[in-house]
Amino acid sequence: MAYDETGRIAPVETSSGVPAAVLENVFDDPSHGEPGRDRIAVHVVWEFLLLLGLAAVTWLLWREDADALHGGALKTLLVDVAGLGLLTLAAGLSLRAAAVNLAIGPVALAAALHFAEQGDRGVREALLPALVVAALGGLALALAVVVLHVPGWAASLAGAAAVIVYIERRTSPVAVQGGYDPRRTALYLFVGFAAVAVLGGLFGAIKPVRRLVGRFRPVADPARRRGAVAATVTALALTASTVLAVLGGVLIAANGDGPVAPASGFDWSVLAIGAVMLGGTSAYGRRGGIFGTLLAVCAVEVFLAWAVTQDWTISRWAVGGATLGAGLLVTRLVETFGRPRPGGVPARPTGPGGDGTISTGWALTPSPEPADAWPSVLPVRDTDTVDSWESPRWESEPRRWDAGDR
Repeated sequence: MAYDETGRIAPVETSSGVPAAVLENVFDDPSHGEPGRDRIAVHVVWEFLLLLGLAAVTWLLWREDADALHGGALKTLLVDVAGLGLLTLAAGLSLRAAAVNLAIGPVALAAALHFAEQGDRGVREALLPALVVAALGGLALALAVVVLHVPGWAASLAGAAAVIVYIERRTSPVAVQGGYDPRRTALYLFVGFAAVAVLGGLFGAIKPVRRLVGRFRPVADPARRRGAVAATVTALALTASTVLAVLGGVLIAANGDGPVAPASGFDWSVLAIGAVMLGGTSAYGRRGGIFGTLLAVCAVEVFLAWAVTQDWTISRWAVGGATLGAGLLVTRLVETFGRPRPGGVPARPTGPGGDGTISTGWALTPSPEPADAWPSVLPVRDTDTVDSWESPRWESEPRRWDAGDR
């Protein structure tokens, strides 16, 4: 029960009986969510294992071809890491927002074809129109997701179909025009990607930021809307991911050895999404690591470079499928060991006689027993004990007044 008084406001409580002020500090999503804070230890352990894997595959590459880690070959490798890294950042941003963008691969390939055709006009003249179209297309995709409140994978699949129609207008590979060579700035491109990936992971580890970015993640019925804030953040994430895909496609085209061949581009989507999930980003959204994306992208590209030294012909579909399969296992680990610990909500404080909150909110704690179950003031009769005055022996003995009458 609660007492109303002018100037006194009862503390807001949830259905669990825990005050909202407590939930704000304990829940990642105070309105719904699980009690407790997300755990980061699973990401630390997994990223350490990724670092060991990267060191192992780098050693294999160095043993087979030491020149692959020096000079021009190293610059080419760094640009490859930056190109795939931009696609992975695009996938990771949309995954963190719980609205994965499957169109990043087709968008990257369309941007590569556009740059190959228009590169002779200059980098700025070829890049700006592509960025404008990508921003508008990403905004249209975002509006479809947040206004209709439909899954991001479904809406982006429709957008990818529209991009593939643009790609299929080419019937033959397109040679890259112009003289732009990203290998001259390979180190800066790699450092830029690494900085964005690590800083994004650090900011994503902060509870308010993680909660804000992953607010679109469903907690009950997935068809229920998550509010205007969640819609705005998700729209920005989808738009930014589409723009990042264009930049990644330009680097891939400019760093290639041959012409850009028309295709669906979904192999790039599979590889990028698999790499970001391998790095520790959950397929359900919100949860993710710090260095995992950087380490996963580097491991994938170094492995591809090592495969070349072995004269292996490996399809991008195969590498992407294997990476995505491993990423699904990582998602299960992250969701299992990264969720809050059981019993993370502190017990509700109670004072003497169950009226512990009366001094702070004029709200009395309800009694554990029902209000109409008043305790009896009379002793309760024990049915198992036989009263001596009701013993059967009094019935069997003769009564005195009966004997007197006789």
